[in-house]
Order: sequence, then C-alpha cells, then structure tokens
Amino acid sequence: MSEIIITFGTSKLTIIFFYTIMAITLSFNELRKIKDALPHGSMQKIADELGIEADTVRNYFGAQKFENGQGCGVHIEPGPDGGLVTLDDTTILEKAKKILSEK
Repeated sequence: MSEIIITFGTSKLTIIFFYTIMAITLSFNELRKIKDALPHGSMQKIADELGIEADTVRNYFGAQKFENGQGCGVHIEPGPDGGLVTLDDTTILEKAKKILSEK
C-alpha cells in the first residue's frame, strides 16, 4: 500500500494505492533469452526509468554485480533448463518485455 497526501490550504486529500506484486516462476534459460534479445542500452534504460543502478537490472537477469548493484528478489533453484527462477517483483521483466514489443 502506498499513500499520497495532498494539502490545499487547510484541507487535506489522502490518496491510497493498493497494489499486488505477483511472483512468477520461469526457467533460467527463458529469463536469459529475454535478456539476450534486448537491444544494446536496455539495462541502462530500464534502470533510469526505475531510478535504480544498471547493475541491479543486470543482477535481475542473472549477473552477480554487487559492487554497484543490489539483489532484486530473484531466487534460483537448480534444475533442468538452467534451473527455476522465481521473481518476487516482475517490474523489470515487464519493462524488458515492453522494450522487446517496441523492437
């Protein structure tokens, strides 16, 4: 839940946003195919849109760049097809898919 409070003189308007982030599971190879299909500069573009480090976006797609980037709710379990990846938040994936659809 997010809350925005707007004040007009002595009046106050509160807007509350409720949202659900759905975790999804896909194979590591599927995630890498999406990453590999992105045009050059997409990691930085996604990072800029979300206000995060580009290395955090790279980590989302399987890199391990923790000097500047952060973890981002990606859980990898060993298995066939590179293993299973559970993404706690699909925002970066959705941005990547949007870029691919515009390609």
